[in-house]
Amino acid sequence: MALSSCRYFSGYKPCPRHRTCDDSCPQKSIPSVYLLIVHLGAIGAVVRATSLLKAIKRKYPFSHITWVTDAPSDQLLRHHPLLDRVLVTREEDLLALSALEFDVALMIDKSLKAAGVLKRTQVEQVFGFKCEGRGGAVIPATPAAEELWHLGLENEKKFFVNTKAETQLMTEALELGPYRRDEYDLPLSAEEAAEALRRHREWRRGRPWVLGINTGCSAVIPYKKLSVEFHRSLIQKIQAELNVSIVLLGGPEDTLRNQRIAWNLPVIQSSTGAGLREGLVNVAACDLVLTGDSLGMHMAIALKKYVVAWFGPTCAQEIDLYGRGEKILSKAPCAPCWKRVCDQPTMCYDLVSLSEVFEALQRGLNQCQSMSSSKQPSSEICS
Repeated sequence: MALSSCRYFSGYKPCPRHRTCDDSCPQKSIPSVYLLIVHLGAIGAVVRATSLLKAIKRKYPFSHITWVTDAPSDQLLRHHPLLDRVLVTREEDLLALSALEFDVALMIDKSLKAAGVLKRTQVEQVFGFKCEGRGGAVIPATPAAEELWHLGLENEKKFFVNTKAETQLMTEALELGPYRRDEYDLPLSAEEAAEALRRHREWRRGRPWVLGINTGCSAVIPYKKLSVEFHRSLIQKIQAELNVSIVLLGGPEDTLRNQRIAWNLPVIQSSTGAGLREGLVNVAACDLVLTGDSLGMHMAIALKKYVVAWFGPTCAQEIDLYGRGEKILSKAPCAPCWKRVCDQPTMCYDLVSLSEVFEALQRGLNQCQSMSSSKQPSSEICS
């Protein structure tokens, strides 16, 4: 009889793992817990939340995991070895979700939309956040989430009192056991890793290192990117004093901006419109990355690059670089603020020190040299 309880059983096509679907199959895997992750948020935040997967597997070692997110974040999650199913918030996938039942839900987002997703299925126990009452107030699902919840309500605590990284706050809020500072988990496919190595060789142009400069950010908080003029001045100084090849990174919204930055400068403009996986490969092809608090930063952290990250409107202490990088803070007296609209006469990105950024990049190159010296001869990228 077919083993319908196996995680690989579909019921409508043969299983590619074994010819016979029964209890004698050596590849069978019977989940003990069916677990739902709901994290729709910003793409970079979704990348960061992959750091939870190892903790989830420690607490629920035989779990079957479904992750619901917004498109296009699903591009980064699909085919992840620790995820069994990835759904997005389109009606077709939500209909599929309504056919499923879960033992545990991890609600990472504090939003009505996420709560609405949860209502499309059946769950026995919820960790993280939930909505209560007719007005849809977002509240902690358990007392463990109260610290993270309060940080969203009190700017003083979020900006100046809290010292925990968001990864730790999420782990504790979701009751995933003692925090072990798990790294982001966003693996490349074998084909993507090979392509990243090929691009690295091409982009070096006879130089020892490839520096990726992630120039943009999402439109939600547009002040998380440096000015075109700052980028050009920094690139000119780097090219005069450091032996690196420079690649401009970004997404579709950064294409024209990157062209302005690159005008009459010997830099490489990476592809910006071919999708998130393409962008991930571009970041993987770099040795170190300069970036604001953006998706590019989270990709670089996930790929274990040396990261020089600058912060203005957002909170630097919430980001863990895992000992591979430096944080540069804007000198703006009003930072951080998390404002989406700013009326200050001088913007926070105009109060970032070019010399501080340059010196951090110098130290990053020294670190890459040290890391490279300790690797196997066949390894070519600093990561």
